[in-house]
Amino acid sequence: MRLSAALTIGVLVAACGQGQDTPAKGAPIEAKGLPPRATPADYQAQTKAGAVTIAAEFAGHSVPTAQGPLTTEDFVVVEMALFGAPDARMKISADDFSLRINGKKAPLPSLPYGMILSSVKDPEWVPPEQAKSKSKGGLSTGGNGDQADSNAPPPPVKIPIEVQRAMAQRVQKATLPEGDRTLPQAGLIYFQYRGKTQGIHSVELIYDGPAGKATLALQP
Repeated sequence: MRLSAALTIGVLVAACGQGQDTPAKGAPIEAKGLPPRATPADYQAQTKAGAVTIAAEFAGHSVPTAQGPLTTEDFVVVEMALFGAPDARMKISADDFSLRINGKKAPLPSLPYGMILSSVKDPEWVPPEQAKSKSKGGLSTGGNGDQADSNAPPPPVKIPIEVQRAMAQRVQKATLPEGDRTLPQAGLIYFQYRGKTQGIHSVELIYDGPAGKATLALQP
């Protein structure tokens, strides 16, 4: 899965040429995360796993980024942070987290950010207006002179590659950083869930990693 994610984001970056934020060829793409909030209490919920405090907030189908929220219909997002003693370090992996929705026996595994890119949308982006027909009546005509079906659905809007690339970079930068890190660290983790958030009655973030084990009840 992670290889596919890397290929997806690699294609988006390569297709846009060498921009200012484009990584060098062959360089790994690294998530930078979000700025941690001042304290764990600034998140909806908090719990302890050993000496580490896990704080989190359920974002539903929203994808919070530093430049404003994006959306995804196919995934739900948790904004979380890890706090510890001054200068404490921790090996962080999104694979250590899972999400239980509505008490389901099998929790959802976390997925790499590259998996959600094809479903991400920017609510602030407005597609260009469709070119109006040049015909007098506003309807195009076929080769036999017949008018096209005015009730036909409009063709799908193709999002420009530069817009896709910008959204991919926003998601990348907001994703929880992984590896051996100095605390605090904060960012987003992702879980595949296509249902409506109105149907979610309970959410539990489950941690099982180097710091220990913990379950954090979130607000749907």
